[in-house]
Amino acid sequence: MYAIIQTGGKQYRVEEGKVITVEKLAQSADEAIEFAEVLSVVDGDSMQFGAPFVKGATVKGKVLTQGRGKKIRVFKYKSKSNYRRRQGHRQPFTKVLIESIALA
Repeated sequence: MYAIIQTGGKQYRVEEGKVITVEKLAQSADEAIEFAEVLSVVDGDSMQFGAPFVKGATVKGKVLTQGRGKKIRVFKYKSKSNYRRRQGHRQPFTKVLIESIALA
């Protein structure tokens, strides 16, 4: 059984017991979280698709950690004008353990 959820403007395929990395969420470590924006649920031969969300479907999980990703370098450059700007960025993320997929 798996589901497709939407969070942080992105879509994720989740299964029970799977750890996913999503955009930063407000919950802290070891807190429970519930995703209500479930786009589809597939259980063996039965499939349910929402328009846009499946009614009554929820995915429950637990926040494992909050963190920041690897640093990327942003470099702006314009030729012949002595314009150079260097900047770094680390994107914040949240690791979530998926505990259950439920249909109402």
